[in-house]
Amino acid sequence: MALVVVETLFDRMAGEIARARLETAGIEAVLFDGGIASVIGSGLSGVRLMVDEADEPAARALLDDLEAAAEASGAAVADDAAP
Repeated sequence: MALVVVETLFDRMAGEIARARLETAGIEAVLFDGGIASVIGSGLSGVRLMVDEADEPAARALLDDLEAAAEASGAAVADDAAP
């Protein structure tokens, strides 16, 4: 099982929400670097949202759809997420 980064977020809570959304859709996801982010601040190091490489296309599509839906509804979308 090779893991790949689907998103790096600079807000630990946003990372947890994204991870939960993927897992609700049946895509196993994990956050990396959360420990160091809690020590030095997630705004400095970020947390990496990772999935199995076989799930990467579906995970990216789901995250893109969620972001598009949030933008369409006028909801705030985290500006600090890196691709």
